[in-house]
Amino acid sequence: MCRLVETIKIDNGSIRDLAYHAARAEKSRRELFSTGQPLDIEGALSRQIIPPQGIYKCRVLYREKIEEIQILPYARRNIQSLRVVEAENIDYVHKYEDKSAFESLLAKKGSCDDILIAKHGYLTDTSFSNIALFDGTHWVTPSTYLLRGTQREKLLCQGIIHEVTIRVDDLSRFQKASLINTMLELGETVVAVENIIRQ
Repeated sequence: MCRLVETIKIDNGSIRDLAYHAARAEKSRRELFSTGQPLDIEGALSRQIIPPQGIYKCRVLYREKIEEIQILPYARRNIQSLRVVEAENIDYVHKYEDKSAFESLLAKKGSCDDILIAKHGYLTDTSFSNIALFDGTHWVTPSTYLLRGTQREKLLCQGIIHEVTIRVDDLSRFQKASLINTMLELGETVVAVENIIRQ
């Protein structure tokens, strides 16, 4: 079976949102492998050299147990446009290292910077993030997500975003979309709705 990965943000030496990552990784490990000792991500990271300055992407790769930890400099992607791509059969419930499920979809993005995946006419995620949409008053996120992202979970728990059903045809109700993942805060990478191109 392909390895799974937790991508964790290190911000000036601080490991961010570790509890959310540990909970998701443990849930995936139980569902896919059933056996083995609980993953100790915190203990594994305590044995790593954590850069004291700058923003880094920490990748914890695991199956039944942690197999590898990578700490890499982070460069934010410049995303200004999205193309809506329908993918009825895509399944990305667990965060796998192998993202080949997205390759054929990314080939359809044309001149856009990334894709916004729709499933049976409902919005899900981009190729590397969840999304939140702003209607002028509230931020909402699709209930039909592909991956239960840690940043998404945190924002829902804090009441900053709310989960609703969003069809592709509902896009015109919104002003902008924010890409959110462990490395991207709400409002950090924003795409105007007029730059979300339908097929």
